[in-house]
Amino acid sequence: MKKRQVIGMERIHLTTKQRKSVKKMMLGQKTEYRLKLRATIIWGLAMENKSQAEVANETGVSTKTVRKWQRRFIDHGICGLEDAPRSGAPVTFDAVERCEVIAIACDKPEHYGLSGQTFWTYDTLTEVVHAQVKGPIMSRTTIWRTLDEHELKPHRHAMWLHSKDPLFKEKVNDIVGLYHTELPDDVILCCVDEKSGMQANEKIYETQLPQVRKAGRVEFEYIRHGTQTLISSFDVKTGHVLATCGDGRKAEDLLAFMERVAQTYREYRKIIIIWDNLNIHHEGPTEHWAAFNAKHGNKFEFHFTPVHASWVNQIEIFYSILTKRILRNGSFNSKDELKSKVMAFIYRWNQIEAHPFRWTFRGYPTQDQEAT
Repeated sequence: MKKRQVIGMERIHLTTKQRKSVKKMMLGQKTEYRLKLRATIIWGLAMENKSQAEVANETGVSTKTVRKWQRRFIDHGICGLEDAPRSGAPVTFDAVERCEVIAIACDKPEHYGLSGQTFWTYDTLTEVVHAQVKGPIMSRTTIWRTLDEHELKPHRHAMWLHSKDPLFKEKVNDIVGLYHTELPDDVILCCVDEKSGMQANEKIYETQLPQVRKAGRVEFEYIRHGTQTLISSFDVKTGHVLATCGDGRKAEDLLAFMERVAQTYREYRKIIIIWDNLNIHHEGPTEHWAAFNAKHGNKFEFHFTPVHASWVNQIEIFYSILTKRILRNGSFNSKDELKSKVMAFIYRWNQIEAHPFRWTFRGYPTQDQEAT
């Protein structure tokens, strides 16, 4: 087979040592993705005799990117695949700026002058972020990483909503202030929420585990066996989780769970509860929460997150961990098996992994702070 010549640039010829290094970089399980990609580009050009266009097409990058790493390898060898040193300290973005990006991504594009658009693209989102968010210019990649950390996909319809509460920042600051306050030993802070609709779906075929250079595969078809609801509290200081799992989340279910909370923390003088604005969290015609609090010496203090701001509640972090480890790819042949596996995970969490979450966001600047 006649070898193709790369026009305008000399071919890459790998020594035995370079070939081993590139292959190790390309296949290494702990190699960063950016280095894997660059090694794959070099391997395609040098060992598979592919053109720049073919390599670009297979790796999903532009031919300009292929030429860049080809030139860097020719000039500097293996070391050329590392990022070039940059002058000055890297730009950093604080929690406020990242939360602003999340808020925009959870809002409608038409609210930012993009008439007729119902979904975000990363290009349009980047454009709006540059115009709306104060501080250093945030790159498209940084915006993507910010959203990816919270499993936000702005080009899809399923996402949380940005709160339009006029006191949004004040309510957030109230809760965040509790996270950063050194509470007395006889006061406990708990985040409470319900995780409803956990599906007991049974995969028709067994999940295939990942292998070298091959991702695991999860069966698409499944059999439904119903759902379960988890009601939990998260101790902000220790990371301990108290939970119950059942068929629903009616007011009486929550009230029974809160009785468990009261008994578990009965030695404390005050129990501070953070939860959202679900209807069963508020007083009904029977004023059951006032009666509940009076029954326990009015030791409970309730704080409500703003509407559509579940991210302020730390228990959502724990639910995210539970989803990734147990629910997302799990197969459950009954509601009882789902319940058993969820509660077993929580037991293991409390025995081995429980820890407080590092909450870096300290709230939105107040008008007094902005004026100084």
